[in-house]
Amino acid sequence: MAAAATCGSKVAATVFRYGLFKDKVAIVTGGGTGIGKAITKELLLLGCNVMIASRNGNRLEKGANEITEWLKGTNDRARLETLPCNIRQEAEVQNLMTHTLERFGQIDFVVNNGGGQFVSGAEDIRLKGWNAVVETNLTGTFLMCREVYRHWMKDRGGAIVNIIANMWKGFPRMCHTGAARAGVDNLTKSLALEWVHNGVRINSVAPGSSIYSETAAANYGDLNIFEENRKTVPYHRLGTVEEVSSVVCFLLSPGATFITGETVRVDAGQSHYACPTLKIPFHNKMPPYSWQTDASGAED
Repeated sequence: MAAAATCGSKVAATVFRYGLFKDKVAIVTGGGTGIGKAITKELLLLGCNVMIASRNGNRLEKGANEITEWLKGTNDRARLETLPCNIRQEAEVQNLMTHTLERFGQIDFVVNNGGGQFVSGAEDIRLKGWNAVVETNLTGTFLMCREVYRHWMKDRGGAIVNIIANMWKGFPRMCHTGAARAGVDNLTKSLALEWVHNGVRINSVAPGSSIYSETAAANYGDLNIFEENRKTVPYHRLGTVEEVSSVVCFLLSPGATFITGETVRVDAGQSHYACPTLKIPFHNKMPPYSWQTDASGAED
């Protein structure tokens, strides 16, 4: 059942019942901005304690303060904590697991949302830049999965969701992240089978490049990527971060118990829309889903 709660001056609604994740604990990397921030908010609304981690400590604290302010007014608010962590560094990932266990006593979920890339033609990517992107998006995800398995989930089970990208038709001008995210897609399948006998479920979510967030827009600078993307989205609109968050929460929930090793694309069918014989006429029949509204119920 969908429910709503007053968060500061906002009304936040979720399609899931409140208390769904009561007394659970999640780690969300990159949880203070963009899609990760939306995931963190919804987990907290559903009763989950959340540790958010990011390499940028200032951005992490800013995001945590914004989330805390936004959550004011909810009942039985879950705990939110932060820890700076560079997921490319093995020792820092191990410290994140240890610190989370010290603070919360368990780790039920991990959402590997932290990542990064930059726009560049392949011929202009230096090895340092290539390594930085691959180590963050692929190696960092591997380290997070391996260490939460070693520290907690091997003996107690749990659920992991990896955030990747829509890279099945290549990723021109960002081939480094395309290659890394494709690696995570395969890693998800491999680990799901290796660890299934330990009660660990692992899935991925692939947001389309048409999912708009201020963080993503800032990363692309002057490039009008979102408006160009809108032209190839069958819905004729951009996606919201909440439309990604709800999929992540479903995959973490008991309702997804029989799902593991899968990747869910959240792109309004954009990855399939490549048929030159089909022209989808303009329409507005697919309104966006967002649980950030004002008190009157109108969209923010």
